[in-house]
Amino acid sequence: MAAATQLPISVSEYLHRSYRPDCDYVDGVVEERSLGELDHAALQGALLVWFSQHVRQRGVRAYPELRVKVSPTRFRVADICVLSTTAPREQIIQTPPVALIEILSPEDRVSRYLERLEDYRHMGIRNLWVIDPAGRRGFDFSSGNWVETTSFADPNTGIRLDLNSLFSSIDDALGDPGNK
Repeated sequence: MAAATQLPISVSEYLHRSYRPDCDYVDGVVEERSLGELDHAALQGALLVWFSQHVRQRGVRAYPELRVKVSPTRFRVADICVLSTTAPREQIIQTPPVALIEILSPEDRVSRYLERLEDYRHMGIRNLWVIDPAGRRGFDFSSGNWVETTSFADPNTGIRLDLNSLFSSIDDALGDPGNK
């Protein structure tokens, strides 16, 4: 079966439509995002709890599923967006966040994620972190390279997120010792 060709839409049309779940907008094309699985949701929830418990005093707040305007014709929806408490209050984020965390789903392709992460880098976001819940791995893409890591840190805010502890908290909450 042939794939349907999607006609380009304007930025205004994208911004005035509702998508469930929200979609990215790339140069006139609405792109669906992968999510909706337990591992993705559990990890996203655990990250929000961690940020609310650990970094409130650091001058940052974490939000799920925020639209980020990375260029005039590109909007990305970040899994977790970490904003400075001193950043302007924007309904669609245009000021570079302190950090973005993306959570991989099984059907995500590296080439598509590379384009997404490069969009974030070109916007000026200094901390780009990717977590693969299936492989229980973390990658720091801040330098433009996939650097595997067991923790994420931002020296400017003092954020230090240990992934092993994060995965343990998910296992405890789900009653799963990590064996799949």
